[in-house]
Amino acid sequence: MNYTLHQLHIFVTIVETKSITKASEILHLTQPAVSIQLRNFQDQFDIPLTEVIGRKLYVTSFGHEIAMVAADILRQVAEINHKTLAYKGQLMGQLRIAVVSTGKYVMPYFLADFMSEHAGIELNMDVTNKSKVLESLELNEVDFALVSVVPTHLAIEQLELLPNHLFMVGRYTNAARDARTVNEVCGDLTLIHREMGSGTRQSMEKFLEKHKVQTRRTMELTSNEAVKQAVLAGLGNSIMPLIGIRNELQQNELQIIPIKGLPIKTSWRLIWLRGKKHAPAAKAFLKHLKTNKSTIVERNFHWCAHYVR
Repeated sequence: MNYTLHQLHIFVTIVETKSITKASEILHLTQPAVSIQLRNFQDQFDIPLTEVIGRKLYVTSFGHEIAMVAADILRQVAEINHKTLAYKGQLMGQLRIAVVSTGKYVMPYFLADFMSEHAGIELNMDVTNKSKVLESLELNEVDFALVSVVPTHLAIEQLELLPNHLFMVGRYTNAARDARTVNEVCGDLTLIHREMGSGTRQSMEKFLEKHKVQTRRTMELTSNEAVKQAVLAGLGNSIMPLIGIRNELQQNELQIIPIKGLPIKTSWRLIWLRGKKHAPAAKAFLKHLKTNKSTIVERNFHWCAHYVR
């Protein structure tokens, strides 16, 4: 037997998610990389750990037993690391953050320096839809949540991190465009929406309702990335957060369509339950943000000013 802690971690994640695809997303690895590590791990056993029936992955009874032992080993390794760091007087613990899907373009930049400075802190960042983010917050399963539309049904505290600008976006053409009204632009086009409950969808609908916009055709997709790919393919236009389309704008794949009344302006905010007693790791992270957020914004998001006049 010559398996590694990395392989144990991958296998436990696969068992928990019942999917190589979901495991790769959680671990921030490619699917082929996860599949290779799973195969290398399984090759060390004479009894199968998993089996594929049809196109679905199943964990065998033996695989579940190995996963339980592996999870226990990983917990003990984490405990060794935590005790070592605590003995050295370093900050340790878990930092739990739920992030709405478009927030994946924002949150890592506010975490990078902090995580680099505190090796003893384990980050658990769940990137999901808005309803699940708020559910995690309401159930007190996370320390913080990152949203662009603040919930009104929860008693929360908040810290504004970054402006959020939403523009009408279409596939790139060479033609120069003057600013027009939203009705002139949208009348005969397919308008692509995010799913119901999305903060982007909520902001977009308020804008369209305010300007009494009626479109002939609409399309609904469940992530910012899916909307972006649909616009790139020429399926329609959409109102999208600037933060998620930097590369496509710079590579002349997408373009901002000038419309009077746009951009819609909201803010990316870190929120937490009012009265929550933060653990040392969460308390230190909040202090880090309050001290350094201006520097982080200037260093990583200065490019936004080119598009926001």
